[in-house]
Amino acid sequence: MSKRLTLVLLLLAAFTAVRAQVVLENATMRLTLGEDGQVYSLLCKDTGEECLEGPVPLCTVTQERPYDNENFLMMPAKPVVFPSNHLEYRDGQLFVTFEGTYDIAVIDVRLEDAYIGLRLARRDYRIENMGVKRKTELDAFALAQLAVRRRAHFGAWLNVTWDDRTAVCLMGVDPKTRIDCLGNTFYAGLESAVGMDSRGAVLIAAATERFLDVVDRVERDYGLPLGVESRRRKGYSDSYYELRDVTPENLDRHIAYARQGGFRAMVLYYTDFAATCGHYTWKAGFDRETLVTLCRRIREAGFDLGFHIHYSKVSVTDPYINDGVPDTRLAYVKDLVLAEPVGPEDSEILLETAPEGLRTEDGRRLVHLGDELIAYDAFTSQRPYRLTGCRRGMYNSKAAPHPKGSIARQPDVDDWPLFIRISQDNGLQDEIAERLAALYRDCGFNFVYFDGAEDVPPPYWYNVSRSQKRVFDRLSPAPIYAEGALKSHFGWHILSRGNAFDLFRPEQIRSAMKRYTLRCAREIADDFTSVDFGWVDSVAPDSTTAGMQPDTYDYICSKALAWNAPISLMGKLDVLDKHPRTADNLQVIRAWEEAKREGRFTEAEKALLRDPDREWTLIGGRLYECLHLLDDGPVRGVVLYRNGRYCLLYWHLYGEGTLALPLEGNVRLTDLDGRRIRCRKGLYPAGERRLLETDAGESALLHAWKNKTVL
Repeated sequence: MSKRLTLVLLLLAAFTAVRAQVVLENATMRLTLGEDGQVYSLLCKDTGEECLEGPVPLCTVTQERPYDNENFLMMPAKPVVFPSNHLEYRDGQLFVTFEGTYDIAVIDVRLEDAYIGLRLARRDYRIENMGVKRKTELDAFALAQLAVRRRAHFGAWLNVTWDDRTAVCLMGVDPKTRIDCLGNTFYAGLESAVGMDSRGAVLIAAATERFLDVVDRVERDYGLPLGVESRRRKGYSDSYYELRDVTPENLDRHIAYARQGGFRAMVLYYTDFAATCGHYTWKAGFDRETLVTLCRRIREAGFDLGFHIHYSKVSVTDPYINDGVPDTRLAYVKDLVLAEPVGPEDSEILLETAPEGLRTEDGRRLVHLGDELIAYDAFTSQRPYRLTGCRRGMYNSKAAPHPKGSIARQPDVDDWPLFIRISQDNGLQDEIAERLAALYRDCGFNFVYFDGAEDVPPPYWYNVSRSQKRVFDRLSPAPIYAEGALKSHFGWHILSRGNAFDLFRPEQIRSAMKRYTLRCAREIADDFTSVDFGWVDSVAPDSTTAGMQPDTYDYICSKALAWNAPISLMGKLDVLDKHPRTADNLQVIRAWEEAKREGRFTEAEKALLRDPDREWTLIGGRLYECLHLLDDGPVRGVVLYRNGRYCLLYWHLYGEGTLALPLEGNVRLTDLDGRRIRCRKGLYPAGERRLLETDAGESALLHAWKNKTVL
C-alpha cells in the first residue's frame, strides 16, 4: 500500500472517529459516547483523570424471554439482554436504538455545571414490515452503564468510588431507579414491575474534596431529603439515651442518668406509650396530652428528641387485624384456591393450589379467607392438597362458610412473629405515615429511627427506601438526622446515620463488634456516613455475667469516637439503679462524648483508636492505652500505659471491697481526678475506680495482681 493511500485512510479514520463521537460536557467533566451506542470516556476536569476502564453499551433492554415472534422462534426461554448499538444527540435528548429489538429510547439529558442528569423521556417503537410483528414488552431498561475504574474506596450504598483526588458516582434521584455495581460496571436502570416513570439518575465526576458539595446540589435541585446537610450538622456524632419503660413519674430519673452520661439527645420508643403498631393505640396511663407533655419536658431539659418507630407493618393485636374484619391492604406471600366449599366448623381446607412455599414456623401459619383469619398446623404436599389442624376465626375474626373457588391468601407475618407486613402498593402505608407524622409534630420530635426497615415486600431495593420516604416526606420539620435498620440506595438521602445493631451480651461485646459493628463502620465510611455504635445495653453483674463494666464502655466509646459516630444506650432504670458501677459507666461515656464533641483528637490519633485489638481509656482527659484486662475475680483491673509509666486501674464488680497487693517500689494511689488517696500499706479500697501508679513497671504490676488477695 502506498504511503499516500495509507495517510488518506488514516485521515479518513480519524475524521470518521470524530464524527462518531457524542460528547456531553459541563464545567467539571466530559462524557464521551460513540454513535455505536458505547460509552468510551469519562474525564474528571477537576483532576484531569480518566475515570473509565473501557467501552460498554450505554443502555440495554432486557426481556425475561424473547417476545418478538421471530426472536422467540430462534432463542431459548431465558432472559435476553439487547445492547444499544446506535445513538444520536439532538435538542438535549439522546435517541438510542438496540441490537436485535425495535425499541427507540429517548433520554432527556440535563447538563448542569456539577453533574449530568439522565431520564427516560419515552420509549418509541419501530414495526418492521416482515413476519408477525407487534410492539413487545420491556422488563428492564439500563438507563446508563459505565465501566468505572475502581479507586481506593468504594461505597456500595451510595454507589461511589473515590480516592484522595477523584470521586465518581452514578446516583439515582428517585426510589424507582435501580442503582447497582455489577463487577466494575456502574448501573442505573428501570424495571417495568416498578414503573418506568422515574426521574432517573445523575452522573458525578469531581474532585473528592468537592464531592459532597455536588451531592448536596443534586439533593436541592431534585428536592431530595438533605442527606449531606444532615451529615454536616454539628451534632451529627452526638450519642443518645434510649428511654425504656418511661412514664411521667420516672422521667426525671431518666433525665438525671442521661445528663450523667453526657448525652444531648434522647429517643422515645413508641412501645412505651402505644399498645399496638399501626393505629398506635394508647397503653394504660397514656393519652395524647400525657405524651405531648412528657415530650415537652424532655425538650425543655435541653435534649434533642428522637422517635423510634415501626412503620411498615401492623401488630396482630392492632385494629387493622383484630377488629373483627382484617384489613385487606396487607402484604401477602401466596394465594391458594379452594377446591371444595368450607364450612365454619371445618378443621381441614381442601386446596386446588399446591401449597409449596407456605410458612411453616409457629405464629406464621396463617391464611386470610374472606373476612376470616385461619391458623393451620400443617399442610399436605401431595394431592389432595389440604390445610390441616385449622383453627377458625383467629384474631377476633368470625368463622364463616366459604364457597369453592374462593382465594385464601397467606399474610406476610414477620419472623418475630408479632406483626404482619403491609403492601406498599396501596394507601395503607400513607395512612400509617399520616398518623406517625401527627405524633411527630405534636410531640416535637426532631429525628427518627426507622426500625424494621427490612419488613417490606420485594423488590427490596425499591420498597425499603420507598416506604421510608412515604413517612419521611410527611415529617415536619424534616428530621435533622435519621437512622434505620436496612439501607437501600435512595435511602442514603434519608438515613444519614446508618443503623444500630441489636444488643450483644457483655461477654460478646468485643468479638461481636469486631465481626459486625467495626466492619460496618469501615465500610459505611466509604459512603461518607457513620454507623451507630449501639444499641448498648446496661446489664448489671450477677452470677451469670460480669455485666457492662467501665472497660466495656471504654471499648465501645473509643471506637465510636474514632469513626465520628454516636452510641445509643438503653436506659433501663431497674438496671441503672441497681448496677454498682452505674456512676463509673456513665462517667466513661461522658468523658468520650466530651472529647468527641470538642474534637480533641487528631486524625492520626483516631487511626490508632480504630485498631480493633487495641484498647484505650480516658483519665483526666488524657489518653491511656489498656495493655491487659484482668478479670479473674470480683475485683477487675486494666493495666494502662502512658508516657513510659504503667498504671493499674481497678474497681470492684459488685460493690465495696478491699484489695491487698504486695507491691514493691514507689506506688501512688489516686482517684480518677488525680487526688492522692492514703490507706494502710498494701491495702487499697476497691469500691470506686482507683488508679494505682508505680515506677516498678508493668511486670511488677502484673506479678502483684497475680498474687493479689481480696478482703
